[in-house]
Amino acid sequence: MTQDQVHRGRTLRPGQRAELWIAEPAAGRVQRIAQYTDLLIEAPNWLAADRLVVNGDGRLWSVDVGSGALSPIPFDGLPPINNDHVPHPDGTTILLSANDGQLYRAPLAGGPATKITDDPETAHYLHGVSPDGSELAYVELPRGQFGVPGRLAVLPVTGGERRLIDVGDGHCDGPEYSPDGDWILINSESFTDAPGHAQLARIRTDGTEFERLLRSERVDWFPHLAPRGDLACYLSFPAGTLGHPADQPVELRVVRTPDWDVPIMDLALFGGQGTINVNSWAPDGERFAFVAYPLAAEPASQGVVVRA
Repeated sequence: MTQDQVHRGRTLRPGQRAELWIAEPAAGRVQRIAQYTDLLIEAPNWLAADRLVVNGDGRLWSVDVGSGALSPIPFDGLPPINNDHVPHPDGTTILLSANDGQLYRAPLAGGPATKITDDPETAHYLHGVSPDGSELAYVELPRGQFGVPGRLAVLPVTGGERRLIDVGDGHCDGPEYSPDGDWILINSESFTDAPGHAQLARIRTDGTEFERLLRSERVDWFPHLAPRGDLACYLSFPAGTLGHPADQPVELRVVRTPDWDVPIMDLALFGGQGTINVNSWAPDGERFAFVAYPLAAEPASQGVVVRA
């Protein structure tokens, strides 16, 4: 991988494509709305009934849901970004993690980006913004030290002093607020000694009541609650997976939140990193978007299979 690829993110492998899909759990239906052979897109956020944003090549792109057409959003003063970006509840701005390790806020229409953090020794990976828009939840790591467990932190959206929340010694990722603002959902390796065995959990925003949401033999990442809090989806890797790698046979599972153990929808696809790193539920809570990355040379990697 060249330095430019490291700077701007992943690229498609020869013969690979990025496919943008929409799932409708109540109908048990999935639909591919677009495929791209010249740009690796990642991590959809759903903004409105007809609009998504994704990242690709270090930039943020607007996606027309009807046609799949991509339009780059022009920002000033924003370094290349990664797949950790979250729309602010104000509906006009978005919070972004950049490849310089810092957090930024920028207008969704494009324009100047504002730097929120400024600690060159720490990498910040954003996943959540509180429902009232006042606070951010992210994972922090010493910059360049990916073997160190990430720590859960919260920070005022305007910047300032951050607060660490203790979720044990294991690595955590994907912190995201519940719609009522009472909980932060994460995946955590603190429940087992097995390397990389991430499990879904939640903790109250005041740092109390850390609890596991389900027990799984698989490696589960990125719990995303629908806007009403009644449904959730998450990304499930085979047992023994370390981290959340790209280009793997994975499952996207949808559950009703009173019972995380019983999927009401189970999608098998080829993906992983980039598929659903951030919350991609539609505002109506009926649909969510995700990305698959099939390989032309491997027929088994193609398509999305609805198993439940």
